[in-house]
Amino acid sequence: MSSDRWTWSLTGATVAGVSALYVGCAPRAVPGGDSGELITAACELGVAHPPGYPLFTMMSSLMLSLLPLSSPAHSINVLCAVFGAGASGALCFTVCRVAEPGPGAVLAGGVFAVSRLVWQWSVVAEVFSLNNLFVGVLFSLSACFHCADTVQQKKKFALWGALFCGLSLCNQHTLVLYVVVIIPWALLHLYTHNGLSFFDLVSLGTCFLAGFVPYMYLPVSSYLNRARWSWGDQTSVHGLLTHLLRAEYGTFSLAKTNESLNLLEMLRAQWNHCVNDLTVPVLALALLGMLLSLRSRLRCIFVCLIVTMVSIYSVFFAWRANLNIEKPLLLGVVERFWLQADAGVCVLAGLGLSWLVCCLTGHLGKGTVWNTGAWILTAGLISHMISLNHRDCDQSSNDVVDRFSREVVLSLPQGSLVLTRGDLPGNTLRYQHYCQSLRPDLSLVDQEMMTYNWYVAKLQRHLPGVTFPGHRWDPVNAVEKKTFSIEQFLKRNLQPVFVCIGLTEGDPSWEGSFSRWPWGVCEQLLPVKTPFDPKKWAQKTHNLYNWSEPHDSFHPGSWERVANEEMWQARMKTAFFLFDLAENAEKEQQGRLYEISYKLYCQIVDSQVDYPANWDKNLALAAERLLQSGGRGYGLDSLMSRSIRHFSRYLKREPSDPQSKAIRSIITHLRKEREKFRDRQKA
Repeated sequence: MSSDRWTWSLTGATVAGVSALYVGCAPRAVPGGDSGELITAACELGVAHPPGYPLFTMMSSLMLSLLPLSSPAHSINVLCAVFGAGASGALCFTVCRVAEPGPGAVLAGGVFAVSRLVWQWSVVAEVFSLNNLFVGVLFSLSACFHCADTVQQKKKFALWGALFCGLSLCNQHTLVLYVVVIIPWALLHLYTHNGLSFFDLVSLGTCFLAGFVPYMYLPVSSYLNRARWSWGDQTSVHGLLTHLLRAEYGTFSLAKTNESLNLLEMLRAQWNHCVNDLTVPVLALALLGMLLSLRSRLRCIFVCLIVTMVSIYSVFFAWRANLNIEKPLLLGVVERFWLQADAGVCVLAGLGLSWLVCCLTGHLGKGTVWNTGAWILTAGLISHMISLNHRDCDQSSNDVVDRFSREVVLSLPQGSLVLTRGDLPGNTLRYQHYCQSLRPDLSLVDQEMMTYNWYVAKLQRHLPGVTFPGHRWDPVNAVEKKTFSIEQFLKRNLQPVFVCIGLTEGDPSWEGSFSRWPWGVCEQLLPVKTPFDPKKWAQKTHNLYNWSEPHDSFHPGSWERVANEEMWQARMKTAFFLFDLAENAEKEQQGRLYEISYKLYCQIVDSQVDYPANWDKNLALAAERLLQSGGRGYGLDSLMSRSIRHFSRYLKREPSDPQSKAIRSIITHLRKEREKFRDRQKA
């Protein structure tokens, strides 16, 4: 078989194999994070969060039309799986072009595909698999350009490369750190081969700018304003640049936060990821690839290109990643951006294996033996990584976040106005409401978005039943002209208003006029004069959700963990609310509130085998307070025993609690009081 046919055969087999693996692992329901928002943008043909991702949105919308599966989320998850498979095939093709078709090429594509992070983010509706595909395509075109025999061939690949450089920046801007290395390298290469005339420069520039054509989607979508969910106003040059440069997040930063981490600590975290996810043998082969490239100038130039791109990207990203990776959820946000560097490492590993086989064959002969050994090594590494990661990366039956959002949406009263906060409730509730047409009677308003100048003007058209008493909400300075406070907003909207999850800090104006009553993971905002019957409210909110996931059953850095924790803590919110009310109530009302709170705590805790540690502490406190109120029909011995038991359980589970000394003192006191009580009973 010729080298070209063998190259395409290996590339096709890699894509097919990874596609089969990924598509089978893609979830049928909406995942957490940005997925809900990206899918909603595709369903509504709106604009996603900065920088907009127009190419991803249009391709996802096309997928929904051409291949509607069990849900919009399932269709776009599968599309991303195909993108991910294409990325692995592109890495395989790159190694084939620079070295030769063989086990090294399959290793590059296969190891990249089945590493934990790549696999995890290639089967959900996120922009990372498409970004990986562009990385692979740019590597492939660079390899073809580098290895082309004639100047005319180099020009052809340079034109395609310029087009894809532009297209890649229509998805994720992190690729600019590869593009700024590739472009000067290619121009210098053409110049040294006398292939860079003025006409060539104009042609390359035209192809590069043609790649940005998808960005025309943003002002068109914004001008039409047909999407009920869309981010930003791109109808002006200023608005378009604000969105493209991510000014609302902080240009060249991951998030709008002042947190920062030491550069070396971030690089160390990335290195640990490479060791754990790509494995030591792959890193050793990558290092070997760099060393063996020194034997040939042609090899060395291409390897230097890859190493330069990966190095610049890793250092720059470590410098600008302003999130605290000591928190598991934020580490999950950061580590997704390491995939772009992983692709380069896998290509170097594939080249290392290919050149090692050539070197051993040239010096020792017996090429079949070394080639067979390389195939065995490749198959072994890929099989080992599949066995390690399949359980965590198979999301085909994962619907936790989807069920979370469904339960929340279905629990709300008819015609409610819902103020969402954060990615979990905001993105997932929007997906259910706009893509799945669940609860069309609800009105969804994003708290953070309401602080932007463009949001209210765009949303008013789609929510005629909601009144905005100004151009935007200013939590800090609501007296400014044309802004409003949350109190003014609530007074103008008389329908049931819920906040999910919590209210944005900085605007306490509502506190004198409204109260927050717990409603599962949300809270209802009601005028302070609204009569409150604690017993009826407890009955009303006791069984809002049908939730059966075990406590503490998901990875700490996952959105499933966040959703599950919210659902578990929601069971306690009414009991905690009543306890908190009792702390500041008059004596007669206080005892009744403590009694209802204690009864709720007992029902909830006694019905569970495993539950959050703070439940023990809350129940013990409720028992102790009810004891101080005279027991109200509950046996004093029973209340003291209950308080002692649950305080002791809490200390066992949370020994580092700052209040542990005080809790031990309470336990000792209660034990003495219980002994005295029992002695009096005997007497």
